[in-house]
Amino acid sequence: MNTKTMEGLVGARTNINLLNTPFRVYKEARRRGDTAVMERAMGYVNEFSDKSEEYQAEAERGMEEDVEAAREKAKAERERAVQKRKEERKELEEKIEKSREENRETDIVSVSEEGKTLLKETTGTEDQASAGTAPENTTSAEATGNKPVIYTKTGEISQPEQTASISVSV
Repeated sequence: MNTKTMEGLVGARTNINLLNTPFRVYKEARRRGDTAVMERAMGYVNEFSDKSEEYQAEAERGMEEDVEAAREKAKAERERAVQKRKEERKELEEKIEKSREENRETDIVSVSEEGKTLLKETTGTEDQASAGTAPENTTSAEATGNKPVIYTKTGEISQPEQTASISVSV
């Protein structure tokens, strides 16, 4: 509560209470018929009444200032909340983009020439696959000559590179 509002309310209330005394004096003077005392008492009543109205006007100005301050504070709060939401949204988008980039990375395993020759010697899959017979430890895709397919997280077929190295997606 603004100091003007408090001062206005207290001042108005005090002057209304002080107004009762000269008004009581006015009523007593009227019963007695003393016009001079009546006029003097009515002057005090008018003075206290005017002061009460002034304090009431001051209280209204203080309340208007309170309302304006509350509006400015609410506006500032809304602006801070909007800014905070924008920052949170930006951070979230950055996290999403970072996780997408991390998911795109794949581990690549390369097999040396010695390893390839060792594989050919131990399994002999190339000769048997071309002859139509499959060894006991090969998969049906290897036996039929179809190459295995690797799918990405989006459901698309990942095309392996046409190099001599083998890549494995994890």
